[in-house]
Amino acid sequence: MGEINIRRAAVEDAAKIVEFYNYVGGETSYLSFEKDEYPMNVKEQEEEIRSLEGNATNIMLLAMDGEEIAGIATIHSSHKIKARHDGELGIVVAKKYQNQGIGSELIRQLIEWAKGNGVTTRISLDTRADNVMAVSLYMKFGFQIEGCRKNSTLLNGTYYDLYVMGMMIH
Repeated sequence: MGEINIRRAAVEDAAKIVEFYNYVGGETSYLSFEKDEYPMNVKEQEEEIRSLEGNATNIMLLAMDGEEIAGIATIHSSHKIKARHDGELGIVVAKKYQNQGIGSELIRQLIEWAKGNGVTTRISLDTRADNVMAVSLYMKFGFQIEGCRKNSTLLNGTYYDLYVMGMMIH
């Protein structure tokens, strides 16, 4: 593994992003989708990346190991006036890159970006309650558990609770 560089996603990354999400969906059961269930194709991903250009409240960061994606982190906010201050954080780091500080650095950069965009004052996320490492990582950055959606995820006949977490950044 080389040095990890974090940068914004570009349209040329669309195929790699779709491939990455479809792959990591099979690595972990903590994502909202399984292997090959990522809801966008390459064309749709290209459009999604284009929509981020000049967008003050939405961003996608890629953690790159050379040409390989090690992790992806996003903040998506509604365009609606009453909700645009609240950005929803999403993050995934490929298993082979976990426990190296990549997730922490992605979250740190997203928080800094949100603090400086002039709109976002709150960041929220959902995570499975049994994903102890993720919950503790989010809490380290100041996220608090705001609620619990009981039996929100059903996987292989087992129900899992989902934590709703959030933090104010201003």
